[in-house]
Amino acid sequence: MPRTAAEETIVPEQLYILGNLVIMVAYASIMTAILVPVIRAKQLWSNKLAVTTSMIFFSCAVGHGLHAFMAIRASQDGGHGHLQPGWEWPSAAWDLFTALVGVYYWTLRRSYKVLLGGSIFTSPGEQHRISEADAREQAARNAAEKHRATLAAVVEHTDDAIIGVNLEGRVTAWNRGAERLFGYNAGSAIGQPMSIFSGDSAAADQMAMIARVRHGERVHYEARRVHRNGSPLELSINMAPIRDTVGVVTGVSVTAREISALKAAADERRADEDRAHQVQRMESLGKLAGGLAHDFNNILGIIVNYTEFAIDETADKPAVREDLEHVRAAADRAQDLTRQLQTFTRGAGGRPVDVDLTVALEDARARLEPLVGENITIVARPGPGPMIVHADPGQLQRVIEQLATNARDAMPDGGTLVLEADIAGDQARLLVSDTGTGMPPDVADRVFEPFFTTKAGKGAGMGLAAAYGMVTEAGGTIAVYSEPGVGTTFRVNLPLVKVMTAPETGTLPPSGDGRTILVVEHEPALMRAATRILTVAGYRVIAAATGPEALVVVGDRTVDALITDVVMPDMTGPRLAELLHERAPTLPVIFMSGYSSGMLDATGQLDPAAPFVEKPFTAHDLLTTVHRALHRTPSAV
Repeated sequence: MPRTAAEETIVPEQLYILGNLVIMVAYASIMTAILVPVIRAKQLWSNKLAVTTSMIFFSCAVGHGLHAFMAIRASQDGGHGHLQPGWEWPSAAWDLFTALVGVYYWTLRRSYKVLLGGSIFTSPGEQHRISEADAREQAARNAAEKHRATLAAVVEHTDDAIIGVNLEGRVTAWNRGAERLFGYNAGSAIGQPMSIFSGDSAAADQMAMIARVRHGERVHYEARRVHRNGSPLELSINMAPIRDTVGVVTGVSVTAREISALKAAADERRADEDRAHQVQRMESLGKLAGGLAHDFNNILGIIVNYTEFAIDETADKPAVREDLEHVRAAADRAQDLTRQLQTFTRGAGGRPVDVDLTVALEDARARLEPLVGENITIVARPGPGPMIVHADPGQLQRVIEQLATNARDAMPDGGTLVLEADIAGDQARLLVSDTGTGMPPDVADRVFEPFFTTKAGKGAGMGLAAAYGMVTEAGGTIAVYSEPGVGTTFRVNLPLVKVMTAPETGTLPPSGDGRTILVVEHEPALMRAATRILTVAGYRVIAAATGPEALVVVGDRTVDALITDVVMPDMTGPRLAELLHERAPTLPVIFMSGYSSGMLDATGQLDPAAPFVEKPFTAHDLLTTVHRALHRTPSAV
């Protein structure tokens, strides 16, 4: 029979039953979805998390199923409630079971962080590895944080100034190095424009640098900045871009270092290198000058001696004799020139004799006039009388000339050069003064240093150093007093000679009495001149051009003395002397050379105690040296 409208209406009890059944099926499906992979992975007894989760859904499914079953029984019995009388306790017990499972689940949750968002289908070993990974991640985060803290401490305490600047040129970070360098603390510097330590004049340049950094460029430059107290700073500055996480330039990192000391050290190194190059050039010049002087002295030796021979032969021809005297005087001047060349060689000493400083000053005046020029007036004030000093005349003249040259350079627009000589106690004093530009104290303190010069590109810095050496060699002192804008005075003090040395006369020593002299000289004309001088003086001469030849020509003969050049082809003079001393240990040896004895001593080519004749020699020089060598005691030979 047909149903009524009331019968076709679903009552609330039916809806309750249907809802519980649907929820039961849903929970059962979830439980099945969890358990099936666990069972397949054979983790039913090891995966407590998955099993407990399944039990929760299982208890919920059973609970809803129980409610539906009890509601059906109640409706069949004609009840109006959802639960049939007598079924209250099973429902309460099951709810209590569900609650206990939930409590256990939440205790597992503390150990299984994956419940917060990961997969629950993992074994305990995998869960342990996940925990280890979490621990490593946390450790990495801690290490990164510690690194950032350490880096911040390094930046804060480094000596360099490290500054953060935004793209508008305002300071955003300021370390302690910046505080020390610029004098501003962080509180007063942050937020300020960079011009606080660069000055307004450099602000535009700094913004141009920031513009370059904005485009990703790293900039390095040197610049002068200003301390808070106004003192200048020489800085080396590096600017680099600061980028955000996506690589966009958001600011500028500025690192500044004070380099005044470094620049001074670099300048000193360059100066040392320049001095080393000067030394090398001077050594080369010295070798060249020594070689030229040696060769020129050989030539002068021929000129001097043959001129004297001619003078001796022209006693009855005054006009010819006078001409020859001019030649001899010219040779003497040439000899002085070679001594000047030898001042560039190592160990080139002079020939000190007793010299009247008053006369030397008067002689110098005439030579200085063309040297200093017409726009400089020379005023000479010689001493009150003779002032005898023991010095090399040529070196003394060169000292005066060098001081006059220095005065000339200090008076480019003209002025007055004053030469004075007087006596101060037991010292003869020479004063050379000018009305030039003067020198500041730091320059005056260094004027006698080798290679120090204020004439960049012009002077070698050796003139006053050489003058200092010549004065010192003569046993004297030299000092300078100068005032900028007023002038300069050089004071040279030389010891006065209390007992004058009697000058050597031209009287020749006694005759040679037929003694035999071996003369070894590779220059033929000079060898003939020496042979002639010795022969005229009564000596017998055996001549040879080289050492090996000398050994052959001597043979077993006995000779009374050896005169030999020092530097010769095939065999040196000292080597020849050694070989002859093997035959005759007491044989007197006289060395001669165009090099100075000082230079030969300094280079180790000659014993300083050995008798020596410097070319060009005169008959008097040669005969006197031979006579002294022959009359020395054997132990002194």
